[in-house]
Amino acid sequence: MINKTMSIGEIIQIFPDSVEIMMSHGLHCVGCHVASWESLEEGCRGHGMNDDMIDNLVKEINNKYEASK
Repeated sequence: MINKTMSIGEIIQIFPDSVEIMMSHGLHCVGCHVASWESLEEGCRGHGMNDDMIDNLVKEINNKYEASK
């Protein structure tokens, strides 16, 4: 299960299709050097996302991750 405390790099490594989902939510930093260590929550906050937006992103990633298994 993906959570907001995981690094963006770790999430991408576990579920590469998450890149498309993150980009659709305005997180175009997935290829940035900071993505390897910055948490998903930190990246989202840096792009002005609030708690609800972050929770919705995590939920969407997890739904698609589970469906891909």
